[in-house]
Amino acid sequence: MANLVIDIGNTLTKVAVFEQQQLLETGHYADADTALFDELLNRYTISKAIISSVKKDTPYWLSVLGTRLTVVHFAAAMAQGITNHYLTPHTLGLDRVAAVNGAVYLYPQKNSLVIDGGTTITYDWVDAGANYFGGSISPGLNTRYKALNHYTQGLPLVEADAAFGMDYGNSTLTAIQSGVQNGLKYELEGFIKAYSKTDKQLNIILTGGDSDFFDTLLKNSIFAPQINIEPNLVLIGLNAALLQHND
Repeated sequence: MANLVIDIGNTLTKVAVFEQQQLLETGHYADADTALFDELLNRYTISKAIISSVKKDTPYWLSVLGTRLTVVHFAAAMAQGITNHYLTPHTLGLDRVAAVNGAVYLYPQKNSLVIDGGTTITYDWVDAGANYFGGSISPGLNTRYKALNHYTQGLPLVEADAAFGMDYGNSTLTAIQSGVQNGLKYELEGFIKAYSKTDKQLNIILTGGDSDFFDTLLKNSIFAPQINIEPNLVLIGLNAALLQHND
């Protein structure tokens, strides 16, 4: 029997099918609909689903899905084994909890820094004893580019370029790329350096839609050997929570 895992983010809905711990299929959708889930339910024998959402609105397809199988709504308390020290747990994004749960599930008894790159970038640290204290939230890669265009009169909308390698820009285009991408690189390195003060062998996990891009930014960093790329960390964390919930 398989599990259906759904993560509704700010921009995309991520969907995965797991058989126990094995990821069978995953996809990212701007507009998930009943046809998508009909197709998955026809191809796999799915017994349960777990859903996490950063949005307040309930998608129309969820009620339809609930008539066909048991749907579990992820809650922070389902991250079993993690001690949450966040001062405002009711405001903590479930995607952040799921990512931390995935980190502990994949890398038990390690100090891990989870960097999740999407519409926003979140930095979350969980120690070797599975204590979670919090982290940081900053604008995502493309959010930064869009903000420069939206909040100014003269700056164009520029796309991210993984091949950009200049230390500074010599045109408006490259100056924007330098500001956004070099600035983000320095931010990533700064956070990693700060957390590494407590553990020189800190386990660094890059996840989210921009994880490969972040890996490129950090490829020449002294921290590169400590970096693991797990683009589906949130989905893995949600599946782990569902497996534990079944027990």
